[in-house]
Amino acid sequence: MKYIVFILFTVMTNAAAQLMLKQGMMSLGPISFEGVNPLVKLLQIVFSPWVFLGLCTFVISMASHLYVLSKVELSFAYPFLSLAYVAVAIFAYFVFREDLNGWRIAGIACICVGTVLIAQSGRGNEAQTASLSSDKIRSEIIR
Repeated sequence: MKYIVFILFTVMTNAAAQLMLKQGMMSLGPISFEGVNPLVKLLQIVFSPWVFLGLCTFVISMASHLYVLSKVELSFAYPFLSLAYVAVAIFAYFVFREDLNGWRIAGIACICVGTVLIAQSGRGNEAQTASLSSDKIRSEIIR
């Protein structure tokens, strides 16, 4: 559980990146490739300020996730990324005035319950994994 701060940082930077990308695409308006070189249009999109900032934030999120993966089990860390759905839905409701109806709220509740269950499964596993690793090393040395 000591890496939960890094996991939550990964989740929040992932969600922030999504919000920045949405803001960037809204500021660009509807995308049309008619009469425009697709490569030029793609470069315009990528280098628009909000989209570029969102992509950079994704890079930070991925670096954080890689750090987390070097410390905890994938089956523990990865499900936490679903909390990004929760954060995006809530912030999109307040920032972009997107719909947050009963079905979405129920889905968010299910995601939160599932994440809590997964978090509970990780309590104490770090110490157990560390002791298993050290036990395995000792047994190899003794042989």
